[in-house]
Amino acid sequence: MKRVCVYCGSSTGNQPIYREMAEAMGGLLARRGIGLVYGGGNVGLMGIVADAALAGGGEVIGVIPGALAEREIAHAGVTDLRVVDSMHTRKALMAELSDAFIAMPGGVGTFEEFFEAVTWTQLGVHRKPCGLLNVGGFYTPLAAFIDQAVTEGFIKPIHRAMIVVDDNPERLLNSLTTVKLPDVPKWIKKDET
Repeated sequence: MKRVCVYCGSSTGNQPIYREMAEAMGGLLARRGIGLVYGGGNVGLMGIVADAALAGGGEVIGVIPGALAEREIAHAGVTDLRVVDSMHTRKALMAELSDAFIAMPGGVGTFEEFFEAVTWTQLGVHRKPCGLLNVGGFYTPLAAFIDQAVTEGFIKPIHRAMIVVDDNPERLLNSLTTVKLPDVPKWIKKDET
């Protein structure tokens, strides 16, 4: 694993543990020699994870649409800042540059980016593991919701297993290197129930 994409908020949230875990994740990636790919901002958890990786001597690639460069305050100190034309280009480039995906606490944009990466793995667009860093139980309700979709027959158990959930950055990273990705098509046959 050469690079990991981390999706996270452009705000820091209300709990100090969010900041602490962003620092821990950035530092862990740097110590392991794994590059960080992220949304390119200098604010919120995005800025914290990038600064921690940089402080540890890690490679940090930021990808930000020109329209957001001012709003999210593009991080001028990263190893490589790529200003792109759209959110679509941003997400595609982040996926291309990364070997795995981690979502930390964040909002709608974080959720959307993470689930697109999961969907691309499920559909075979790429074969890259996806994990939720469950900081302070932030993703516990989401994991339960995904499990409910399995129970109700909308997500296959093999696809649910693609989403690794852990509250410890080191364990999550270790799991992403060993998770078995399904080699089955998502497509459901007409006679399947």
